[in-house]
Amino acid sequence: MARKIGSRYTANQILGRGSAGTVWLGEGPEGPVAVKLLREDLASDQELVGRFVQERTALLGLDHPHVVSVRDLVVDGNDLALVMDLVRGTDLRTRLDREKRLAPEAAAAIVADVADGLAAAHAAGVVHRDVKPENILLDMQGPLGPGGAHPALLTDFGVAKLIDSPRRTRATKIIGTPDYLAPEIVEGLPPRASVDIYALATVLYELLAGFTPFGGGHPGAVLRRHVTETVVPLPGIPDELWQLIVQCLAKAPASRLRASELGTRLRELLPLLAGMPPLDVDEPDAEQEDEQGGEDAAADSSGEPAPSARPVRRGAVPLVPGAKPADSNRDTHTSMRVPGPDELAGGARGTARVPRPAGAPRPGSARHRATTRRRRLVVGVAGLVLVAAAGAGIWAVTSGDDAGASPQDTKNSAPASP
Repeated sequence: MARKIGSRYTANQILGRGSAGTVWLGEGPEGPVAVKLLREDLASDQELVGRFVQERTALLGLDHPHVVSVRDLVVDGNDLALVMDLVRGTDLRTRLDREKRLAPEAAAAIVADVADGLAAAHAAGVVHRDVKPENILLDMQGPLGPGGAHPALLTDFGVAKLIDSPRRTRATKIIGTPDYLAPEIVEGLPPRASVDIYALATVLYELLAGFTPFGGGHPGAVLRRHVTETVVPLPGIPDELWQLIVQCLAKAPASRLRASELGTRLRELLPLLAGMPPLDVDEPDAEQEDEQGGEDAAADSSGEPAPSARPVRRGAVPLVPGAKPADSNRDTHTSMRVPGPDELAGGARGTARVPRPAGAPRPGSARHRATTRRRRLVVGVAGLVLVAAAGAGIWAVTSGDDAGASPQDTKNSAPASP
């Protein structure tokens, strides 16, 4: 059902939903547009509306081939909307869900496009603050680039900043998506341009591996890993690319590359990555004590866990109360408590996420337990065989001694007569 957005736009069809609002296919004076209509509770927040208007100039001024341009900001009654260019394609999350992981050349080309868009935004003084696959659009009508990658455009500039009002977050709250949050944000520091570099490097890692380097499990564990854990190497990629990822995931913001440098370096690596297939690694397992504490007890006699005890799919946990499973589990735009220093200092135990070789069983899974039981059985049987062999050897030696004894020896060994 069509609805009017202000006096100039009509929203005709829902394209997608997120926790911050709904994206509509719309029509304006200059043709088709995308209209992001923010949630009604946000539109009723007068402080946020004021911030929305203040950000108008900065958001409208972003003009770059790899940024989805904001054409207009509409404040009309209960409607608070961003009117943006319409990109004919899909978002990167949809492609990643379909393909699991991308070939290194395509992944690097996509991230280089986004880095170029971020460079333009940072030069204009705008920090995105929520870089993730959901906010990267692929223009399916654009020319194919290296590795068959479609042109990538970054969208939703300013949305996290608009929602992150002082009244909503105060000094003890942070807004963002846990998998992609830079450690300085987790520690409560104000976000600078370097947080976008950290998030984009996380996206690059995810495109290559199929999972984020620090994600999975409870949000508190995810936040803790960003601060305390070092990224685990991915097998099968050139060292030059890996060192680039490591530098951009540095804990110290000053150690990371700038967006323009990241884009340039990635494009320099494209010839080296040409023709490489997607990596053959499986997602690691982090601690899931809360979800799987009773898994062993719930396993049946065949060793298979009961349906209620099966492992949950890894990924960031939805932080929006009542979020439906169909919603992206990384699209949060909600506030989280900043962990205390004691929580961050004491929480690194067992949270490193080491990729498993393809086909290897997940630790704690039914297949892993069955494999472990088989190993123990084999070791036990081998032990029994060794014990039996040792016993047989002793018997043979003893029997041999008895058989070789002379009659005199036998007589001498008999008890003396009284």
